[in-house]
Amino acid sequence: MGLVIASQMEEGFNAALRAHASRPTVIGAPEASPWEAANDADVLLARPSPAWRGNRQLPRPAVWPGRLQWVLSASAGIDFYPPWLLEAPLVTCGRGVASDEIADYVIAAIYLQAKDLEAVRARSLAEWKQAPLGRVAGATVGVIGLGAIGAAVARRALPLGARVIATRRRPHLPSPVPGVELVDDLRVVVAAADHLVLALPATDATHLLVDAALLSHAKPTAHLINVARGSVLDQDALVEALDAGRFGFATLDVTEPEPLPADHRLWTHPRVRLTPHVASNYTLVRGALFEKVSENLDRFVRGDALADVVDPLVGY
Repeated sequence: MGLVIASQMEEGFNAALRAHASRPTVIGAPEASPWEAANDADVLLARPSPAWRGNRQLPRPAVWPGRLQWVLSASAGIDFYPPWLLEAPLVTCGRGVASDEIADYVIAAIYLQAKDLEAVRARSLAEWKQAPLGRVAGATVGVIGLGAIGAAVARRALPLGARVIATRRRPHLPSPVPGVELVDDLRVVVAAADHLVLALPATDATHLLVDAALLSHAKPTAHLINVARGSVLDQDALVEALDAGRFGFATLDVTEPEPLPADHRLWTHPRVRLTPHVASNYTLVRGALFEKVSENLDRFVRGDALADVVDPLVGY
């Protein structure tokens, strides 16, 4: 038997995989325990399904990593998986697949905050009143995390006349987007931002990175947009700052946990716009994901280095 891929993807995706030039055998991974495919396959195509999310504290199964040579995650982040996933010989991720979709969400949130047309909507003669609208041109967009998503945000914001200031884990590297001001101090980014975009990976080092101390440097009118993970933000500190008028507004597509408890204040807070982790438009980026998987599969069968390899030391 040739190459065997155990996949958690839907049948249409798997059928396309079977048509790859390497003609792999594609089998389904058990939905309740996908790691059990480790003894049956050379490659595991995983997605952050409830089985993984609900078993992040599960001890490494005896079967792991079995005969697996490569695990590829359909998601960019790997924080949904148990740490022992990285004990596979090679792990890659779907880095950048949804960056354009997520960046579009960010720009939509910025415009919705700056040009709140619903707030000035006139439904009667009595509501026909002049009201000032905000501006995007001249505003400062602060980006924490200048990876694929942060760079995609910057590429959209700069032509709109916004200033973009950003920080990244390796500030000594040149900016991937000309015109972005790179700094190595998070406080500088937060203090400058009219719209503060969180686009950093969820790792041990970034857990609750955006806390009360960091938020204290923000403008009282600042707008925070979290498209990273809920775990990078101290949500209690955010609510406290919003309640005290020290922070303006928050657009949150991610929370910790997901979904939030039914009685959590973020559901109904008047200065919070909460969306159910939809920024990636995931069902619309299947084509881009398949191209990434297919190209890496080409490299794998040739014995070449793969793209988007996860560094187990940094966690992304």
